[in-house]
Amino acid sequence: MQDKPRIIVIGAGVVGLAVAWHLAKSGGEVTVLDPEDPASGASSGNAGAVSSGSVAPLAMPGVLRQVPGMLLNPAGALRIPPDYLPRLLPWLARFVASARPARVAEIAHALSQLHYSAVEHHRAMLAEEGALDLLRGDGQLQVYFDDKHFAKDAAGWALREQYGQKIEILRGAALHAFQPGLSDAYQLGVYSPDQGFSTNPRRHAESFARGVARMGGVVLRGRAQALITEGGRVTGVATDAGPLHGEYTVLAAGAWSTQLLRPLGYAIPLESQRGYHVMLPKPGLNLSRPVVAADRKAFFTPMEMGLRIAGTVEFGGLERKPNPKRAAYLLADAARVFPGISTEGCEGFWMGHRPCLPDSLPVIGPVAKWPGLWCAFGHGHLGLTGSAPTGALLASAMLGPTPNISLAAFAPERFA
Repeated sequence: MQDKPRIIVIGAGVVGLAVAWHLAKSGGEVTVLDPEDPASGASSGNAGAVSSGSVAPLAMPGVLRQVPGMLLNPAGALRIPPDYLPRLLPWLARFVASARPARVAEIAHALSQLHYSAVEHHRAMLAEEGALDLLRGDGQLQVYFDDKHFAKDAAGWALREQYGQKIEILRGAALHAFQPGLSDAYQLGVYSPDQGFSTNPRRHAESFARGVARMGGVVLRGRAQALITEGGRVTGVATDAGPLHGEYTVLAAGAWSTQLLRPLGYAIPLESQRGYHVMLPKPGLNLSRPVVAADRKAFFTPMEMGLRIAGTVEFGGLERKPNPKRAAYLLADAARVFPGISTEGCEGFWMGHRPCLPDSLPVIGPVAKWPGLWCAFGHGHLGLTGSAPTGALLASAMLGPTPNISLAAFAPERFA
């Protein structure tokens, strides 16, 4: 092996770029491969939250009790098209199984180890790229109707506090003084001062791509068609422009990752959690931080381009066309949460594929049966949050020094 190990990273989303950045910084000769421009997929359209305190999995007992009501409401925050439900049933069975209290505790512990220093990791990377202006640390605010409404999420907040997230409860007049313009329907808020957010997620990820190039790496436009194997190990990637060979290959292709793993005998239950957003360039509203309407799981994030309203969960696979109604519901949410908001200049909507696993844990680490192959995908709605710490963790595990955090909880073999 040459002095600089050759490493191919499949995927130029924010996770793949963060992994590539750390591998290049650790001395790897890195090539990033993606059929599209860097950060042009789900990484460009997320809600911008950098939530180091996000340790509660999606499958919590309280959340499961809310799912039937969501499904019965066509405008609900969760949507599963009837014709897609049979295909989704095995995934849903795993999702429900992961809500057992003992399993929730294991998942929360693993997520706490991954996300604990997410804001600090992002800050360090952006500082090196001269893009620290993209990260703001003004916290996040989640709003509820009342104490009864808050009680549905109480277990999740208790987990966050258990792992060190600071929260402040704001009620009535104090909440509305803290966040002017909020509907009177919301009378309880949970403010998390230690959380951060990006004012432009695409530019955020693109700064990582520039860093890869600055450190000698290459970002190529090309489609990975298959993983190349030889002598019982993965030795590279077959692409539409010919083969790429390396000592290591990292699979970070988001919602498309399992298509490359399946021929090697790994059936990972990955689904696309289709997320939507609309942008309001002149909202007529002053927000200093993301505001989350808990009843709709809708994020209102102030960005360079205006106010981004992101949210809803739609399952439907990678081929189904975007549903304009899901974006229309976000505009309705805006008028309901902030009655004085302006939608002037709103043009169209965006939809992206968030790679989601039933236990809310990403797949990170080596593939046991295939030396040379590593994974970094499946971060769900926490891709931006988890990208920087995932990059640091994977680079240490691959090239040293050995990290303090075990990768066992994130192993692909957990789905065997």
